Amino acid sequence: MKALVTGGAGFIGSHIADALLARGYAVRVLDNLEPRVHPRGLPSYVSGEIEFIEGDVRDRAAMERALADVQVVFHEAAYQDYMPDYSKYFHSNAVSTALLFEIIREKRLPVERVVVASSQSVYGEGQYNCSHHGLILPEARTVAQLDRGDWELSCPECRGVLVPVLLRESRANPVGAYGISKLAQELAALRLGTLLGIHTVALRYSIVQGARQSFYNAYSGVCRIFTRAFRARRAPVIFEDGKQLRDYVHISDVVAANLLVLDDSRANGQAFNVGSGRATTVIEYARVLREKMNAPAEAQIPGSYRVGDVRHTVSSIAKLEALGWRTRKSLGEIFDDYLAWLDATPDAGDYLTPAFEAMERSGVLRRVAKPAATAARM
Repeated sequence: MKALVTGGAGFIGSHIADALLARGYAVRVLDNLEPRVHPRGLPSYVSGEIEFIEGDVRDRAAMERALADVQVVFHEAAYQDYMPDYSKYFHSNAVSTALLFEIIREKRLPVERVVVASSQSVYGEGQYNCSHHGLILPEARTVAQLDRGDWELSCPECRGVLVPVLLRESRANPVGAYGISKLAQELAALRLGTLLGIHTVALRYSIVQGARQSFYNAYSGVCRIFTRAFRARRAPVIFEDGKQLRDYVHISDVVAANLLVLDDSRANGQAFNVGSGRATTVIEYARVLREKMNAPAEAQIPGSYRVGDVRHTVSSIAKLEALGWRTRKSLGEIFDDYLAWLDATPDAGDYLTPAFEAMERSGVLRRVAKPAATAARM
């Protein structure tokens, strides 16, 4: 069988492509080699056994060429950044997905299964419990609130404290352009897949980590940002107060989830969370990494934040576990594997400073009024 992996030169897509090769698939990759992610062109880790097409998922001719004679599609290509170029999110993520199904129908292609890469960003500010009003899906925190350093969410009815709960697939409430575009992508894929009789699944990734994460894209990794700072004996910066809850999952567990839904017909027509199900504060994340690296500097909390970040986001993985999937890698193993890859792939360039400067110019990166910089309690 032949499989297409869009975005297959990227972090997640390349690992899926390798797994498919190991299964005996003929693999084709379509990737536009986005300069913010691949400024040096095609990465060396892309196997020579792969048929590579340089092209954009927004381009009909490229998509038609890529889809010819394939039976399985992993649609991993996506645009994600902190920059406010909203239309690019929708064209790259949602419109490309509609185009994929349009071409399949128009050309009567023999595609049997489509797996779409979605994101926990479809949950927006997440799901919370109010002791008086039950389940709440809060709206995004305002810039005015964040400028005051008021990080937590409160009930819109009684202003009481909200307690975050594990994110369940049945309730989405995206607040930013990326999350909205990913939910639109999911809906397009699942509904059009049903219409055309193509088995389709959407996987909502938590924060995926591991080897091959881009050095260059500011969106792609707190692990890379923190490791670079610790290795340079500098203090990495933690946004907000560092008590945000996050969900980190190893790339190998994500690949296993993709292969599971490829094989299991029970997944057809549904969306699944792919995460660890474990809550980790950013402070705890920095502490564990610092200990792994034996770094002298402690992370700093200067009172800065990014517009569009959400407060807490940890996924329930019960639905995917019901199909037999399990996470295998711990946070410590994530760090071990990432640091081993970093050792084997030296690159000392400063790609983050220009990215953060661009975010400041665009108003994405801000500071609270009269911040009091502190070291993270590690």
